[in-house]
Amino acid sequence: MSTNGDAASTADDPKTGQGLGTFAGVFTPSILTILGIVLFLRLGYVIGGSGLERALIIIAIANAISILTSFSVAAISTNLRVKAGGDYYLISRTLGLGFGGAIGLVLFLAQAISVGFYCIGFAEVTAGLIPGSDPMLVRMLAGTAVLGLGILAWLGADWATRFQYAVMATIIAALVLFTVGGLGAWNTDLLVSNWSYPVDGLSFGVAFAIFFPAVTGFTQGVSMSGDLANPSRSIPTGVFSAVALSIAVYFGCAFLLAGTVPGSILQTDYLAMKRIAVFGPIIDAGVIAATLSSALASFMGAPRILQSLAKDGVLPIVKPFAHGSGPSDNPRRAVLLTAAIATGVVLLGDLNLIASVVSMFFLISYGLLNYATYYEARAQSPYFRPTFRLYHPFVGLAGAVVCLGAMLAIDIAAGVAAAAILFGIYQYLELRAAPARWADSRRSHHLQEARRHLLAAAAAEEHPRDWRPQLLVFSDSSQRRHRLLQFSSWIEGRSGLTTVVRVLEGEGIEARKHRATALEDLTADIKEGPFTAFPLVVAGGDVDQTISAVVQSAGIGPVRANTVIANWSTGTSSLMTPLGAERFSRNLRTAFGIGCNLIILDADANEWQTLDTADAKDRTIDVWWRPSKTGELMLLLAHLVTRSEGWKDARIRVLARPAHEEDDEDLTERLTATLEDYRIDAEVIVSDVTADDITRHSGDSSLVFLPFAIRGPRFYGPTGEEVTDLLPSLPIAVLVMAAQDVDLGADPDKEQDEAEDDGSDDAVESDAKPE
Repeated sequence: MSTNGDAASTADDPKTGQGLGTFAGVFTPSILTILGIVLFLRLGYVIGGSGLERALIIIAIANAISILTSFSVAAISTNLRVKAGGDYYLISRTLGLGFGGAIGLVLFLAQAISVGFYCIGFAEVTAGLIPGSDPMLVRMLAGTAVLGLGILAWLGADWATRFQYAVMATIIAALVLFTVGGLGAWNTDLLVSNWSYPVDGLSFGVAFAIFFPAVTGFTQGVSMSGDLANPSRSIPTGVFSAVALSIAVYFGCAFLLAGTVPGSILQTDYLAMKRIAVFGPIIDAGVIAATLSSALASFMGAPRILQSLAKDGVLPIVKPFAHGSGPSDNPRRAVLLTAAIATGVVLLGDLNLIASVVSMFFLISYGLLNYATYYEARAQSPYFRPTFRLYHPFVGLAGAVVCLGAMLAIDIAAGVAAAAILFGIYQYLELRAAPARWADSRRSHHLQEARRHLLAAAAAEEHPRDWRPQLLVFSDSSQRRHRLLQFSSWIEGRSGLTTVVRVLEGEGIEARKHRATALEDLTADIKEGPFTAFPLVVAGGDVDQTISAVVQSAGIGPVRANTVIANWSTGTSSLMTPLGAERFSRNLRTAFGIGCNLIILDADANEWQTLDTADAKDRTIDVWWRPSKTGELMLLLAHLVTRSEGWKDARIRVLARPAHEEDDEDLTERLTATLEDYRIDAEVIVSDVTADDITRHSGDSSLVFLPFAIRGPRFYGPTGEEVTDLLPSLPIAVLVMAAQDVDLGADPDKEQDEAEDDGSDDAVESDAKPE
């Protein structure tokens, strides 16, 4: 417990070498809070109301929580540079702003309430020394204690530390004299009689709730993280030392009380320890010292948590509390708020009720602290390199589970309510969408989960029913990019991924600079939407080869690009390349030959504006159906569009012409049955497929899906004629050509077609040829 070496320098911390060491900053406030009011006033009550056997179980479970949480604290505090804010800082930098802010507010309230809790304990003992005292005197004494401790907290950590040393000497003296008296009065028969659960004893939940605040003090030193010279070293050393010593003290005192005082007296006399000690008044002094030191530790910790919350800008309402005073940045405004809350607790005055509330708050914070460390460790991030080596991820998970179980054991309704409050605060903070000001572990966790799921998906056999839109969107025009991104987000249907690509021609330093600028512009366009897409800018000496390489290599593992999207080329420019329709068609044919579906969007600004102003319920999506891969893909894309906001009430129409020797009624019946099998709600319309028919049926629709084919530099529609003559008469049109099977029937036993398209002209043309 020596402070030697605690002032070792730390490059990035301006307080390094000037703060508190392990003994003064962590061990002392932690052990003095643990060996506090519960030890002197409530341990005997718990033993008398539960029996020694059950009391030992309660002590063991409570300390198991503190041990497991100590392991988590040690791991996470040695993995990052700990600054002011204690538990809040650790959780917020691991689980992010939402959980960190929520638990920070809860922990601040828990510690502020604890100040009043400990001051009431001080007042009860002090009032008991005055003959004829009444409840009003208890409140007055407790209020006086809040005022006096508030002054010490106002003055700063140095004054509080000096006071703690005097307190520690008093508590040590009290425990020594109690132990000597207990050993002299030991009665084994009395221990046996106090072993079993008494008649009309306390329930397990009530007894646990009363005792649990005894073990919450081990994080008081963590709350002082901003005042430590070397937090990463002092926190684990000080916490483990305090927990280990406190476990020995509590188990030893429990046996001494059970072996020297009858259970009936333990249940009624909160100062039973005074009966045993060699010098009774020393217990009174110990209780007074312990309660005041515990209250002071909470008085020092709570304001620093609130100040850290305020500095992070978690909530506008707490922003004024970011201000600190003096070279140590003492949070005096937060001290005043803590004093106000403690005064309210004093006016309430019920010690056992307050103990239950404090227990629930601390259990929530410890549970989240354990989970945060488990979360960090399971992410397998190279960044997670704690210098504390005795940690395993499942230690944190076990700590979180034990905390949850303890909450339910105390009071299921209160536990659910507390969790709901925490979740509500979390949701509010997340919805505020405040920009992150620090790195946390969420991204690392998501990357690890992505890795795990990608490996699992790659190990499973691919099947057409697993098809999802993995879109490769080529965009070279910022004016038309927004429409392309919006359309891609519709057909993604919240089930796929979109990568927006811009291809640059050139090599060398200038090309790299141009690429960096283009990437910034592309990222800005995506965020402006906002769209769920990834930007990609590539540069190469040969545009055609670069595009081919991008299409072949885009994606990772089983998540490969399967669909290429581009804006319609007028023949003089192209979204895939600025070098004309011939190159445009050639690159599309290359992508198709590689195995990608092709989608071309034809939408000018006026058509898009008309769509935006139209009532959502009046939107219509037309699919010009053919019984082919392209037909199934168009139908699936139309369905995916209806998953998007603004399209949920849109109706889908499937337009088709009868096959040879098939009448209209047979076609309607066949297509209706097919749509039912595909589980897609759509209306069937029988029509011939000519330019006039397409214009007549779809001229007023919102979105029209058409199959197409490529022959050389020319694009042909379902009529067998060039689409350049058809598109001007249609609203927003989507040309589709499928290279892959999609299993709309979702038949897991469906055999995959082993035949692969060879990328020839015939394969490219097939789906749009008229029958």
